[in-house]
Amino acid sequence: MPRQARLDAPGLLQHIMARGIERREIFKDDQDRQSFLERLAVILEETQTQCYAWALIPNHFHLLLRTSLTPLSKVMRRLMTGYAVTFNKRHKRSGHLFQNRYKSIVCEENPYLLELIRYIHLNPLRAGLVKDLKELDKYPWTGHSAILGKKKNPLVPCPSPKNRFTPLNCSEGAPKGIQLGPEKPKKYLAEKTIEDVLLHFGDTLKVARRRYRQFVKQGVEQGTRPDLQGGGLVRSAGGDKRTLLRRKREERELSDERILGSGDFVGKILAESNEIYEMKTRNRISLDDLILKVATNVDLDMEDLKSSKRNRKVSYARAVISYLAVNQLRCSASEVARKLRISGMGVGKCVDRGKKTLDKAEIMREYFPQV
Repeated sequence: MPRQARLDAPGLLQHIMARGIERREIFKDDQDRQSFLERLAVILEETQTQCYAWALIPNHFHLLLRTSLTPLSKVMRRLMTGYAVTFNKRHKRSGHLFQNRYKSIVCEENPYLLELIRYIHLNPLRAGLVKDLKELDKYPWTGHSAILGKKKNPLVPCPSPKNRFTPLNCSEGAPKGIQLGPEKPKKYLAEKTIEDVLLHFGDTLKVARRRYRQFVKQGVEQGTRPDLQGGGLVRSAGGDKRTLLRRKREERELSDERILGSGDFVGKILAESNEIYEMKTRNRISLDDLILKVATNVDLDMEDLKSSKRNRKVSYARAVISYLAVNQLRCSASEVARKLRISGMGVGKCVDRGKKTLDKAEIMREYFPQV
């Protein structure tokens, strides 16, 4: 049976898992783990992808992500390909590092967000990497210790002379006289994400952390949680197929191996996925063609469009191009930024302006008559 297409759209909560080929180790030591987290920190901040939970096990890893404008496939390609190259070079090996493609499951947020955070963060305990919860509280290779404030959050980046960011807890500072790049903003996305998690447990930091730890402690006794591992409706039934067989056909919920959630949620995600697929297949205009078409329609020279000019006509054209490229052609923000010679953050602002501009159906039909 051919493998199913991935389900992806901005804002979806996704549980990601990837294993080493033939279940071999993908993290041989702390240097490997630190290298993986450094790369992840940069990618999350640049793509504005939220990571609610993570755990590094010697032969696999877990991530709980919410994507922004950048598709999940591009986020994971940058992470896994880049890490594999670094790993192979360091350990003098060649060939594939990961087993097949990564596994991603779209998750219904209300019933599963906190359950998955707990499940993922307890992985080192279930795998025998730590002996008890007290040791897990200070274990650096899962997000649990960062939420408790026992360890610095390795997903919070800091300026670097080589890259745009490196983790704040990096051991080496920059040489004197080297400009480290942009100043640290008030809060990085990784910091805000931990705050989002703790807000589920209390209004003050001390209370929220105490209640969060109690919540995790309760999960220790729950074991392996097959309802968070298997596929489709079997997950929602707690991994017990017998409960499904006893249901009448008309009472069975819609299910899909790629989705963790109720039948209504599954139906909603599949419907949205079909809409996106149909939009992709009927709108086969390229990004270059779109840029040319918009520039022609507003009587704008291509060099002016890609210059540093900020007049009204240029701003309008960039807003229209950015919105249509991201929402109709499913291009990434970085791809649009390269074409228009603006920053990824600039593309995000253009998308917001473009949405207001193209809210009128007649303007949308001017560029996509089929919509």
